[in-house]
Amino acid sequence: MASRSDSARTIGLSGATGVGVGAIVGGGILVLAGVAFRATGPSAILAFALNGVIAVITALSFAEMSSSFPESGGTYTFAKKVLNVRAAFAVGWILWFAYIVAGVLYALGFAEYAVAMAADVWRALGSTPPADLQSRRTVVALSLFATAAYTLALIRKSTGGGQWATIGKVVVFAVLIVAGGWAVTTHETTASMKADLTPFFPNGGSGLLAAMGFTFIALQGFDLIAAIAGEVKEPARVIPKAMLLSLGLALVIYLPLLFVVITAGTPLGKSIVAMSEDSPETVMAIAVKTFMGPVGYWLVMIAAVLSTLSALHANVLAASRVALTMATDRTLPRVFAQSHRTRKTPVMAIYASALALAAILMMVPDLAAAGAAASLIFLVSFALAHGTAILARRRGGAKKGGFTMPWYPWLPAFGGIACTGLAIFQAVAVPAAGAITGVWLGLGVLLYFALFAARAEAVDAGTQARDPELAKLRGRSPFVLVPVANPESAPALVELANSLAPSEFGRVLLLSVVRHKNGDDASPRELLAPAQTVLTEALASALAAGHRPEALLTHADAPWPEIARVVRSYRCESLLLGLPRLDKDETANELEQLLNDVECDVAVLRAVPGFNLAKVERVLVPIAGGGVQHELRARLLGSLSRGAVRRFTFLRVVPEGVSRSALREAKRQVQHLAEEEAHGTAEGVVVESNDVTQTVLDHAANADLLVLGLQRVGGRKAFGKVTRRIAAEPGCATIMLSRRG
Repeated sequence: MASRSDSARTIGLSGATGVGVGAIVGGGILVLAGVAFRATGPSAILAFALNGVIAVITALSFAEMSSSFPESGGTYTFAKKVLNVRAAFAVGWILWFAYIVAGVLYALGFAEYAVAMAADVWRALGSTPPADLQSRRTVVALSLFATAAYTLALIRKSTGGGQWATIGKVVVFAVLIVAGGWAVTTHETTASMKADLTPFFPNGGSGLLAAMGFTFIALQGFDLIAAIAGEVKEPARVIPKAMLLSLGLALVIYLPLLFVVITAGTPLGKSIVAMSEDSPETVMAIAVKTFMGPVGYWLVMIAAVLSTLSALHANVLAASRVALTMATDRTLPRVFAQSHRTRKTPVMAIYASALALAAILMMVPDLAAAGAAASLIFLVSFALAHGTAILARRRGGAKKGGFTMPWYPWLPAFGGIACTGLAIFQAVAVPAAGAITGVWLGLGVLLYFALFAARAEAVDAGTQARDPELAKLRGRSPFVLVPVANPESAPALVELANSLAPSEFGRVLLLSVVRHKNGDDASPRELLAPAQTVLTEALASALAAGHRPEALLTHADAPWPEIARVVRSYRCESLLLGLPRLDKDETANELEQLLNDVECDVAVLRAVPGFNLAKVERVLVPIAGGGVQHELRARLLGSLSRGAVRRFTFLRVVPEGVSRSALREAKRQVQHLAEEEAHGTAEGVVVESNDVTQTVLDHAANADLLVLGLQRVGGRKAFGKVTRRIAAEPGCATIMLSRRG
């Protein structure tokens, strides 16, 4: 997705930091501290500290990538920039799922704490809580209510107005830490603190590693800032600061809180491990009650409610922005990209994320495995962020003036290894997590190839063509082969080839074939002269236009098989040909045979006298059938729109007398194609006619360039009757396209 304009960026440093803090602080430590204590005892402090180190290193990679590519989508955007659209879909699909599942966990967490508080209030008033109060039905209903409330809030405002919960829980945690610190300094002795912290590693290194694996998700949330990077003001300055501030604040809260819970929160003669084995979910509230009494207990309960609410808000926000970015790239349905008419918030992406969250809430009774899957997915995505940061820096993608991480590449390499190791541990420790991830990814693969692939890859091809540096970031170097036989057509061919593969990012190879038929008694010098002349003139015109193509002179009995051989030998991505006369069946058959022999994209140019690609303003693109996406066509149109303002018209001819509904659907399809494949002024036109060829020719009379897709006859690429008639008519220049495969 293109970088958003400054006017569309509405989130400042405080708002971005609030998103990170809202997602990180609270819910994770309140729920997972007991698990960590049970696994590794007092060294849970060290487990959280080590996770903090890994998280900070990961945040540095996220900060560099978000600074270089300040677009919403987080790891999905990084994968799209540095890998390819298919890998980006896989990353985005599981990342969207991870945010949704995290939202489910926090929605349920809020509901469970809320009903527990309500039950305590009932008992405090001397009454028995209703039997249904803590039932599954009540918990789900409250979860759905919270989800609906934040969905409506996010539709009204980009950040959803969730800052009050974030501020409130930070204040509560500060009170708990101060009270615990006072209790430690006034009641604890050095001997008693030593006893509370001994043994520090009751289960050795394996217990520490287990605690790290279970609790890493408690520090997940800084990545949500990258997920909304397209809405952040001054992203190169704000995003790195917001990520580090949110993580720093989380660690400043977590580590002292864990210390006071271990020391001041354990009654005489009882260890934190024993307390956690008895009540792992509520150990924090029980421990705080030890040194603060009922007031402390209620503060923890309030903090839990505020924490789960703000984390729910942050994850729904992030999920909607990932869905929005994917829909813009057409790796999710186009409808998800629709925004609110007046508030400009991504209303359909928010609805889609919230509905998916609600469906999981009602369908899955036990979310323990799903939560572990979310942790695994986040770790994998974090490892990928480190990898893309290394690749982007190596390929020159780091933005000048943006944030760059120190100690490259050692720091991101260490972070990537650490995240991968914890992810592997999580998959082994909780096999269901790997199974859930595999099932979701398998579903995504089926949906992608069945519904999204053609459209997504066409949009991506156009994006690459408009921004050739994207090919460089992905490690690609487009290679176009241009056979030249006619000096008059060479300048137009070279100009088009350079548009497809600019000299800075790709290669253009000019080919001239020396022909020597059996029985020909011409001297070698006489045989070479015509081919050398054509190649010299083509090179001269290319250099005069500022292009830097390569040149190749070969010898063969026939040109067409030789062109196919060179394509295979040099592994060319594209082949660009000048159109010979098709009135001779032998020539047409040889050209069709070449089209079917080569495994690359082919463009055939029929240049009219005086044709100059730079002067092309009006481009006509006839489409047939249901308007199938054409990756090669999108790449060509993207190349044509780079650095020039052109008007693209997509033309669809339908039979006369079609129904109104069919006509509306045809117009919708054509307009969508025009918007997705063309850049600049694009429109879709539908004409009712029973003579397709004449209608195309009539519209071509007002165009400078006609772009056609070649037909398939009997499963083979061929110049059909329509193509031959158009090619024979004197009119505008024509480019005919044939996709590989």
